[in-house]
Amino acid sequence: MAMHPFRYNFGLYHWRRRLAPIGAAIAAAILTGAIRRRTDRRSHRVVTILIAAGAIARALRVAHQALSPPPWAIERGKYDALAARLPLSDADRVLDVGCGTGRSLVGLAPHVRPGSEVLGLDVFDDRIILGNGPALARRNGARAGLTATPIVGDAARLPVADDSIDVVTVCRVLHDLDASDVDRTLRELRRVCRPDGTIGVLELPLVPDGVSRDPGVYWPERVSVTGFRIETLDSIDRDGRDGSYLVLVASPSGSDDRDR
Repeated sequence: MAMHPFRYNFGLYHWRRRLAPIGAAIAAAILTGAIRRRTDRRSHRVVTILIAAGAIARALRVAHQALSPPPWAIERGKYDALAARLPLSDADRVLDVGCGTGRSLVGLAPHVRPGSEVLGLDVFDDRIILGNGPALARRNGARAGLTATPIVGDAARLPVADDSIDVVTVCRVLHDLDASDVDRTLRELRRVCRPDGTIGVLELPLVPDGVSRDPGVYWPERVSVTGFRIETLDSIDRDGRDGSYLVLVASPSGSDDRDR
């Protein structure tokens, strides 16, 4: 069944930075109108019109970027690719780390078994994403037919019990962490994942700031050294954009590396 595109609201990323040029364009347009009314000099009018036109053009570019993809749209292909490689149909407890406003929860929702307990963890920083908060993540999940419990917390210090999660997902999150926090976060995933559990990583072709490594090499290496055995490693197209998504599925290795 087709869903109305306004069914979801995933907020605007970097909204303060993006709203600033839009506000400047509005101010420039108002100033241009005021100057045109107060002066008859053609040169003054031309200059103010050019300034306003430049500001408006920049604002339009920023608005286009802010709405690409639209905050109500969901690109399901990448989540379907990850979910197809995970045992979600058998999972009693699922944890999505870095759920934000719920985009990954919505993406995974069609694949989660009815009755499963789903937790969505995030710091919910609304300085980065407009409207980012537990209530919005819960609402978006519910609109996708998923009952999710948002948890406020840090990925490097998960407020979740040891060996308690069947499937842990982390979608487009790890590259945003400091390099020093990547291993801590992966060890936390290892800690909370059941011995027979699974983690699924969906990553952009990016690595943390300050790291000069190929993402296709860096991410499998970090997952392996933090106590996991890689089961699946694939790349999927990004609809014509540069680079590919990395889809990685792993299970806890026989040796417990949590305390290293």
